[in-house]
Amino acid sequence: MFSTDAQKEPKTIGFLLVPEFSMLAFTSSIEPLRTANRLSGRTLYSWKIISLDGDIVYASSGVGVAADAALTEKPPVDTLIVCAGLQAGAHSTPALLGLMRDYARTGVTIGSVCTGSHLLARAGLLDGHRCTIHWEDVEGFAENFPDLDITATLFEIDRNRYTCSGGTAPLDMMIFGIAQDHGRELAISVAEQLLHNFVRVPHDTQRMPIKHRTGLNQPKLLAAIAHMEAYIETPVSINDIAEATQVSVRQLERLFRVKLGKTPTRYYLEVRLNRAKLLLAQTTMPIIQVAVATGFTSASHFAKSYKELFGRSPSAERSDSLVLSPSHAHGTA
Repeated sequence: MFSTDAQKEPKTIGFLLVPEFSMLAFTSSIEPLRTANRLSGRTLYSWKIISLDGDIVYASSGVGVAADAALTEKPPVDTLIVCAGLQAGAHSTPALLGLMRDYARTGVTIGSVCTGSHLLARAGLLDGHRCTIHWEDVEGFAENFPDLDITATLFEIDRNRYTCSGGTAPLDMMIFGIAQDHGRELAISVAEQLLHNFVRVPHDTQRMPIKHRTGLNQPKLLAAIAHMEAYIETPVSINDIAEATQVSVRQLERLFRVKLGKTPTRYYLEVRLNRAKLLLAQTTMPIIQVAVATGFTSASHFAKSYKELFGRSPSAERSDSLVLSPSHAHGTA
């Protein structure tokens, strides 16, 4: 996508839209380029909207975007960015993956936003490269591609591969690239024009800190929740959590009751069950493996606890999930 060779202008970015792509991730990718052109008074970047067959592509929101070209025509681009969203794996046809490989073989830089990483991985284009994906898909992605170097960062730039977690993170990735291509001053101007007052860098994490996710301010309580989230597959005792956060068990129980309206044990159980829910939706792991991965030693206890919280059994959750096979992984819009 970006390089230090600023003389090759304009750079042409091809946005390959996959059905049910994330509109937010797509527009967050293209608007910084448009803004860079306007502020510089020059055409620094051009872009082409590409679909597999050249037809309109519908985002997960139902909004249709007209394509400029068909991927089968192999329109010339410097970079190809795959924009995906819901059911990314369901759209990984042999034709699509083969054409992506063709671009890579010619030296085109390949990137992705949101769950487009699924398609790059299925095409073998992430082998030997660091990569990332939306935080909600990390567990399933790692299960399907255990040999990949997967991170939970906002975006990864590893040689000629670019992967981005989605949402508004493409905005940060593009601004970062504009700085590489044309200097920090233009990049900051683009960010300000887009009212993006805090430009994040590649190693920033995707998820909000626990403090912001929960609305809590009590340091000991936040530390206890972080400890729970770190020990899901091998749960630790409430005594261990109290010791790690340097409070008594009684104090810890009081904090949870007052601030969250439940006991630490109950909160911890719900953390593990919510992780199980993601695994059921995003992976093809057998249900018993999902149970083990979330700290349950008994399938019956897992099923009972799951139904109590979500009102349905793990098997019902799995049957209604979007995972159809190992090549049909669920994605996040």
